[in-house]
Amino acid sequence: MALRFSANLSWLFPELPALPARLEAAAAAGFGAVEAAWPAGCPAQELRAAAERARVRIALLNTPPGDPEAGELGLAAVPGRQAAFRQGLEAAVHYARAVGCPRIHVMAGRVPLGTDRAAVAGEMETTFIENLKYTADLLSQEDMIGLLEPINNRITDPRYYLNTPHQAAAILEKVGRPNLKLQLDLFHCQIMDGNLSRNLETYFPLIGHIQIAQVPGRHEPDSPGELNFPYIFELLESLSYTGYVGCEYAPKGDTLEGLGWLRSYWESRGLQHGGTSKAAK
Repeated sequence: MALRFSANLSWLFPELPALPARLEAAAAAGFGAVEAAWPAGCPAQELRAAAERARVRIALLNTPPGDPEAGELGLAAVPGRQAAFRQGLEAAVHYARAVGCPRIHVMAGRVPLGTDRAAVAGEMETTFIENLKYTADLLSQEDMIGLLEPINNRITDPRYYLNTPHQAAAILEKVGRPNLKLQLDLFHCQIMDGNLSRNLETYFPLIGHIQIAQVPGRHEPDSPGELNFPYIFELLESLSYTGYVGCEYAPKGDTLEGLGWLRSYWESRGLQHGGTSKAAK
């Protein structure tokens, strides 16, 4: 079965200012689904109306980042911020319900400024597990999935708490809830660990969402870099991956012109524009 791709509206179509316009552009480009970080400033009803007009699914949203001016990027693992995390989670669930989104990326957050990572690791893990159990209980009432995404601390975010799929898998095992899954961004995974084939096979039962970008530039999959995406796509197909592959990369130029890799993928699988079967025409 061919893979399904989701356009990350926080990264693609930056030439368009508003999320509804980016969603409509993604639909015109052939995407059947979109995702975004926290959609600040975009009322849920506007995004849902745009999705319904374009017949596009909203596949993924994040929990709110917290206080960006204080350097926060998620709160789920940050000691002392449990009340703010739960408030933000409830806002994310309310928004996701309103736009029909079934997945929420539960952002772990950063090691607090002025503290040593090793010194606070135990307390942060305890906080994370406590908040994830609360999250799982809340999401189970909504038939939603919570996702944990490791973000590399070598290039992207030196203070981010959750860095590797190994760490995320260990935490998921300790939480033990079936509606919490791994969000595997191959850009971050390659930078932290490489070994993508084995990591995909090892953690495949835990994976609820995948994201892609070339390494190291974080541009289109067919831009110069370390990753062989035609091979990766074949591997995901061989594993019978049925979730979405989120396109979370910075276009080198015009977003639409940079989607040649996706059009080539569809063509190589005998699919028409938008990834639908030519036989179904």
